[in-house]
Amino acid sequence: MCMASALDIIQAGKPPRATFVDYPLGHTAGKPFDPDDQLAIIREGLIALETMRAAGRIHRLPNRWSADDAWKQQAGATTGADTRRPRD
Repeated sequence: MCMASALDIIQAGKPPRATFVDYPLGHTAGKPFDPDDQLAIIREGLIALETMRAAGRIHRLPNRWSADDAWKQQAGATTGADTRRPRD
């Protein structure tokens, strides 16, 4: 079971089974400092692991990062506050 927050990447990788949550990258297991959200995501992933019978399936969770999807616009921008450094 793979847990992912990048649908296009998990679709391209074609794992046997996957759980997708539409959260910013790096937050696949839930929102920081929100143990209820984290536990709900992990539980859903484990339930999916037990119940998914066909290979190549992606279980999409209904969880939402926020009431609006403004974070997606910022995450997809090519300029802005991204302070990550290249890895060597």
